[in-house]
Amino acid sequence: MIEQERNKILVIGSSNTDMVIKSSRIPEKGETILGGEFIMNPGGKGANQAVAAVKLGGDVIFISKLGNDLLGESAIEGFKKVGIDTSKILIDKTVPSGVALIMVDDNGENSISVALGANAKLSADNIAQLTETFKSVEYVLVQLEIPIETVNKICEIASDFGKKVVLNPAPAQKLSDDILKHIYALTPNETEAKLITGVAVQDKISAQRAAEVLKDKGVPVIIITLGIKGAYVYSEDFIGLIPAPKVKAIDATAAGDTFNGALVVALAEGKTIEDAVLFANKAAALSVTKLGAQSSTPFRSQIT
Repeated sequence: MIEQERNKILVIGSSNTDMVIKSSRIPEKGETILGGEFIMNPGGKGANQAVAAVKLGGDVIFISKLGNDLLGESAIEGFKKVGIDTSKILIDKTVPSGVALIMVDDNGENSISVALGANAKLSADNIAQLTETFKSVEYVLVQLEIPIETVNKICEIASDFGKKVVLNPAPAQKLSDDILKHIYALTPNETEAKLITGVAVQDKISAQRAAEVLKDKGVPVIIITLGIKGAYVYSEDFIGLIPAPKVKAIDATAAGDTFNGALVVALAEGKTIEDAVLFANKAAALSVTKLGAQSSTPFRSQIT
């Protein structure tokens, strides 16, 4: 069997410990629900995407900031176990590692609250000191669970070196045109797309309108994820909706992260945008059939 050629991927972002309670439904304000199942898993959007990428065949370097505590040590041990290059992970002795509290209902829907901890201390200066790391990679994958000034610096450095930045704009927040002009591919969901563009995304037509706004701001590739409907792609090479496989959802916690990790792996292997999104849709669909974040990400051998 011939091994697929792959380019190095740099993932920069958050690492948290996820504390998950699965119960029949998510509590209303002021309500307590008994009888839930508790699971503690490694998580954080950056870490989830890095783990997804390496499990799906990527050659991954991960930049993040953790606290000097047991949760941070455990996270690094887990990254090394799956094969992530952890040599650029930073430790902050002044704050704890990040933690996320996640409620999951019987339909796989979730509600999440995050204490950023050391993630909030990953600074633009930290990234500037790691500039050399950008030279060895082809794609840079980043999210928004770290300071926006840091994201801006990442995009600037990557652009200066001619690297392709894939920005997953989650959690949702507005983005400046200065950031957008450095982006190769933007991967918002419906909520994030509306916040960035002002267009309420509900179907293919509204997704195209939102994508055209982003195209006008200089983003070459826009991929709007639409949950069970799939992903709407707007690029020079392909425009249209790519459906997602139908599965029974158990936990959607890391579906978006799995999608983004898989997408960058496929792009780094030279796949077209259409084929890369097909691959990412399959990986994300498999991830929702299991509980957890990083533990739910499929391996490459499971993608058919």
